[in-house]
Amino acid sequence: MTKNHYDVLVIGGGISGAALFYELAKYTDIKKIALVEKYDGIATLNSNGTCNSQTIHFGDIETNYTLDKAKKVKHTADMIVKYCLQYGYQDKFMFSHQKMAIGVGEKEVAYMRARYEEFKELYPYLEVFEKDKLAQIEPKVVFDENGNERAEPIIGVGVEKGQYTTVDFGAMAQSLIENAIKIKDKDTDVFLSSQVLSIQQLGDMHIVQTSKDTFTADFVVVNAGAHSLYLAHQMGHGLDYGCLPIAGSFYLTTKKILNGKVYMVQNPKLPFAALHGDPDILVNGYTRFGPTALALPKLERYHGNSTVVDFIKTLSFDKNVAKVFYDMLTDSDIRNYTLRNFLFEIPYFNKKFFLEDARKIVPSLQLDEIRYADGFGGVRPQVIDKKNQKLMLGEASINPQTGILFNMTPSPGATSCLGNAKRDALLVCEKLQKTFDHKAFDEDLVE
Repeated sequence: MTKNHYDVLVIGGGISGAALFYELAKYTDIKKIALVEKYDGIATLNSNGTCNSQTIHFGDIETNYTLDKAKKVKHTADMIVKYCLQYGYQDKFMFSHQKMAIGVGEKEVAYMRARYEEFKELYPYLEVFEKDKLAQIEPKVVFDENGNERAEPIIGVGVEKGQYTTVDFGAMAQSLIENAIKIKDKDTDVFLSSQVLSIQQLGDMHIVQTSKDTFTADFVVVNAGAHSLYLAHQMGHGLDYGCLPIAGSFYLTTKKILNGKVYMVQNPKLPFAALHGDPDILVNGYTRFGPTALALPKLERYHGNSTVVDFIKTLSFDKNVAKVFYDMLTDSDIRNYTLRNFLFEIPYFNKKFFLEDARKIVPSLQLDEIRYADGFGGVRPQVIDKKNQKLMLGEASINPQTGILFNMTPSPGATSCLGNAKRDALLVCEKLQKTFDHKAFDEDLVE
């Protein structure tokens, strides 16, 4: 046993790792907890405010969610709000904005009306905004550059005020770490600039070798984004999975365009989020449009090509992966979407192509009103289920039941962080024969 022995070691300092670190410290009787992070700060990758849409995904305006999924997402989204209110973070890094999903054209309008009827019991605050109401509260979605109403029918379904919608998840991750460290009678240590090089199992514990030191732990939870599967493969776990990293880019407007969040109807064939516009809380409330969806042969963005080899290993290419790619590219909708998103990345052409799509939300939008948001956008690990030859949508977790977990959490992973942390904390407590304080958790984050 090393000097750096812990009951639980969390790998990854994004919002998911920070949430687990916090819950283990606050709601369990586990005494020694550590978190190791590859970079020199907390939430420098996908949880950073520039790398996601800063949206609390309740499922009310995300049209790709079924009612059952919406119920689950709403439960964890409410936890985000309760956590922030508990510590007084409202108007610091959690904010309230107007939000809606719009339907444009007769087919989408009919869909949104039907969806409202199905979802209104779960979200009693939802309203239907007809064109005249939209012209008052979100005029840019109605009028073109000449001040004329758009010809096609349009409605919005959403809420005008009174709901928290937006979080800087990077700031929230930092707060979770800070609040965990303040808890008395616990050893809660954070090690930055500590890249995990290898994990080995030794009896009932694991040895974690980092670029700085060696740690041992009775339980290890890996919340390392796309690298979670990479580390799992190193240990021989999760070999039925491959990873397709999808990068999301954004465009920023040069002024305030939208008053709140405006989402569009998702194409059910496309496994990625539809284009939406959000007030960016890091850029004076200017509208950020996105995300795009670009398959990227690296596990991390904006860190050179250092993770290209990691991508090749994690993709784990074989005939099953080839079949998934073949099925995607032979579907005209997915193929055209993929090619169009590639064009969004090519200088000079990108703005013109992107403008066409963004004008479905803001018909008056002009070329000089948008710019490619350099340095914005992250990488989401879309998991390939090789056994069933399909691209998995949503989260994946590998539990070999040996005292280690590997989590991959694309959107809405940030929204689900506190719920996922509870799930993992319960597994840790069961394995280590420790106690989770359900009463305190529910009082703080559920009731």
